Amino acid sequence: MLLPSDLLSGMPGATSPLFAGRLAAYGDRTALLTADAELSYRELAEKVARMAARLGTHRRLVLLAGANTVDALVTYLAALAAGHPVLLVPGDNDEAVKSLTAAYDPDVVVRADRSGQWQLDERRALSAHELHPDLALLLSTSGSTGSPKLVRLSYENLQANAESIATYLDIREADRAATTLPMHYCYGLSVINSHLLRGAALILTDLSVTDDDFWDLFRAAHGTTFAAVPYTFDLLDRTGFAELPLPHLRYITQAGGRLAPDRVSHYAELGRRDGWDLYVMYGQTEATARMAYLPPHLAATHPEAIGVPIPGGSFHLEPQPDCPDEDTGELVYSGPNVMLGYAERPSDLALGRTTHELHTGDIARRTPDGLYEIVGRSSRFAKILGLRIDPERVEALLHRHGVSALCAGADDTLVVAVAAASGDTDPGRVRRIVTGECGLPPRAVAVHVLPELPRLATSKPDYEAVRKLVGAPASTPGEQPSDLCRLYAELLDRTDVTEDSSFVSLGGDSLSYVEMSLSLERTLGHLPPDWHTRPIRDLRRPEPIQPAPHKGSRRRTLETGIALRAAAIVLIVGSHIHVFYVKGGAHLLLAVAGYNLARFHLTPSAERRERVRHGLRSIARIVLPSLAWIALVLPLTDDYGLTNLVLLHSVLGPHDSDTAMHFWFIEALTYILLTAVALLSLRIVDRAERRFPFALPMTIAALGLITRYDLLGLRNQIHIPSAAVVFWLFALGWAAAKADTTRQRMLVTVAAVATIPGFFPGEPFRDAVITAGFVLLVWVRNLPSLGPVNSVAGVLASSSLYIYLTHWQIYPLIDDVSGWLALVASLLFGIGYAAVANRAMRQLSGLRAPRRRRGAETE
Repeated sequence: MLLPSDLLSGMPGATSPLFAGRLAAYGDRTALLTADAELSYRELAEKVARMAARLGTHRRLVLLAGANTVDALVTYLAALAAGHPVLLVPGDNDEAVKSLTAAYDPDVVVRADRSGQWQLDERRALSAHELHPDLALLLSTSGSTGSPKLVRLSYENLQANAESIATYLDIREADRAATTLPMHYCYGLSVINSHLLRGAALILTDLSVTDDDFWDLFRAAHGTTFAAVPYTFDLLDRTGFAELPLPHLRYITQAGGRLAPDRVSHYAELGRRDGWDLYVMYGQTEATARMAYLPPHLAATHPEAIGVPIPGGSFHLEPQPDCPDEDTGELVYSGPNVMLGYAERPSDLALGRTTHELHTGDIARRTPDGLYEIVGRSSRFAKILGLRIDPERVEALLHRHGVSALCAGADDTLVVAVAAASGDTDPGRVRRIVTGECGLPPRAVAVHVLPELPRLATSKPDYEAVRKLVGAPASTPGEQPSDLCRLYAELLDRTDVTEDSSFVSLGGDSLSYVEMSLSLERTLGHLPPDWHTRPIRDLRRPEPIQPAPHKGSRRRTLETGIALRAAAIVLIVGSHIHVFYVKGGAHLLLAVAGYNLARFHLTPSAERRERVRHGLRSIARIVLPSLAWIALVLPLTDDYGLTNLVLLHSVLGPHDSDTAMHFWFIEALTYILLTAVALLSLRIVDRAERRFPFALPMTIAALGLITRYDLLGLRNQIHIPSAAVVFWLFALGWAAAKADTTRQRMLVTVAAVATIPGFFPGEPFRDAVITAGFVLLVWVRNLPSLGPVNSVAGVLASSSLYIYLTHWQIYPLIDDVSGWLALVASLLFGIGYAAVANRAMRQLSGLRAPRRRRGAETE
């Protein structure tokens, strides 16, 4: 059999045996681990040999669509071993593949088809290009994955950089590295090269670090290391990485951009606590991958440094006009891993070395203890209105103020893209911080609040996308770009509404949902089922399957949840007054509350802290108006006591007073929501909800049956609060909102039909009302309606909590005259109290916001 080492031995330009040709030397050691299989070095070498034989001995340009799969890795190694230059492109970017195929006309194209099968398209038997004998690999420069400008790397570059990395990381045969970065990214590829060089194993996966399956695989494979860019650490924070049990983790590497010093210190300390090291590294594609590293023992004390040159490399500082200090200048690197040069057209593939040292474009200083520290980026400096601005320093400034941002200069404007979830992102405040630091006039700073900062497939910042924002309307306090934005701003009392905002991202909840949905339905004439999670810009797009009604038409649809809330509160009040007797409305509202929690607060895009914050705000909107009303009526009646005032009557009693139990629903809803928010504040529960959004509430509902059926026999011994008894209904409503398939809807329906009947012994009609309402909630999203009906239902639904709260004191004043009049009066009074309470809550929120802003500006 023809082995890779045999193919390699006669390869032009090879000065030493390349790692790709020495795989078989590691025999039966594990080379690759995937979720489904394990491959030894001997087996990997055989696959590489077969693919090398298929590629042949005549050198051809091979375009490979990179992916973290066995097939892609085998093709890459086979091409290297057989002497074929590889043009490695991102496999998940069809445009980049098409663009580079058209620009460089490769002789062979290897990529996965739509079914996932790898295809080798041999476009010609002999190369159409003159290929320099040293040319081994072509990679796109950072941020230009579809650009024809490529980095030309030699076999010596690949081998030297792999050996250097393996040396300073002390890579051992027992190490197992997870492929957390794309193969086409030089940093991700360096992980592959350096570990195969030392006979270590690769955990081959394209799973994200936010996926529980990734950590299951990492633990099962005894993973010892993984690579991270700065954004990876943001993702690790969300997954609760600090609490993950990773017994075999030996070190983490970081590169791909500057990691803030406080983050370096934090993770260095975390590693010290748990027994692993953090390697902060510095590199560029033009240096194959790495140029510097910070020894782990210095990470905690010198978190701002990139460290020292890698083995075999060296730095010197080239003086700059703005850097008079001899220890500061442009960082220039020399070493055997410096690229041959750039390629911008196929004829450049014949060129030999045109670059002998690498001008990095970074401004650095050498500290007295011999470490290097990046202090700016010369190529990113922007000249705006005659001032020289360093966007990277502006980003660091905003980071100190708690704002995540990317900055770029464009057309005499500093463009600032701000992540909406990064704190107080009021555009005016951000602009004042930047202008105060840089001396720019406000008109030269364009602030854009975005749902997420633009990033490339490698998770590195996409500064080109930031520059393109210069033509878009900037976010300005009080100036909304559209009528819908103004509507959202008015109803939700927000000043940061943009076209990319959604009802959920702006903190909308069930109390504001009704008014917003009906207003939108009137404005748009149609309302998609998922409107609350859609960006505003998407709501303008017409719904072809549901055309808007003709002008003047009264026909509308009414969301089932709104209809149930309106109907339930009328049934509750009417049954208490005895104008009719249709009970079960309050318990149905508990199921609707669970349904709304899942819809408005448990969206996948919301971070754990954001979910908790929104949940607590919703609880405050229930508790504060309730406490205010009870405090108002407490001196006027003997029906209530202090336990009612603090919403603890169902816990502390006395339990023999029917009137004192008037507020059981408010108490139960408050306790249930507090419990749900407390659970979701736990990282383990948050991760479980994201992974099993339907199974988790169904499990909670099953646990709630313990108190629903008193399976422990405690009801005769101790008092069990109503919240504990009815919690299973809330959980079933939660599950109903997460039921995305017919099978799941059937399952939650069966659970309700099986558990609701018998809850009220001797009152089958009451059970039937709750069951019927629940089934309607699960299976029917919208009901046919009329415009006036929608208006009435909307007011009743949005005021339902306040109607329930106040009707106990209103109807006794009138029911002796007329029960129906008492019903109408109770509904109207509750609607009035809702208006007062909502206004008060908005004013309270407005008082807190300026205080936060003033505090931020003095930091």
